[in-house]
Amino acid sequence: MAYLFKNVTPSRSYTMRSIKGKNTSIEIKLRKALFARGLRYRVNYKNLSGSPDIIFPNKKVAILCDSDFWHGKTLKNKRKTLKNNRAYWIKKIQDNIKRDKRNNKELKNLGWKVIRFWETDIQKKFSNVVNEVLRNLSKRKVDLDFK
Repeated sequence: MAYLFKNVTPSRSYTMRSIKGKNTSIEIKLRKALFARGLRYRVNYKNLSGSPDIIFPNKKVAILCDSDFWHGKTLKNKRKTLKNNRAYWIKKIQDNIKRDKRNNKELKNLGWKVIRFWETDIQKKFSNVVNEVLRNLSKRKVDLDFK
């Protein structure tokens, strides 16, 4: 059943339709930095739960770059300030959080190391983010069974 949105202006509708699910600015920023360090990876790998933004197949490391709003980091604060279609957005974000947890569990059960970064961490603590990726990659042994 389609949700009936109330009080949505054409400009808001246009803005919401333009939001991308892959190749976002935070993903591209992280990918460029990793590539510049000589690392090679696959992007938006659809054969894994959650289609991780970046994967290192031989090391079985999956990286997801999460928007603060869509993945619930700011839900506690935004819950009070959401005005239009409040119930829909709260449920949508809560469902996203549940899906993220389920995807993490599925990936871990398959032997993958899952690393999730918040948008604000990529934007404001970028060197820490890159160093965390490098640290996790150096800890993992090579897995030759990836298909």
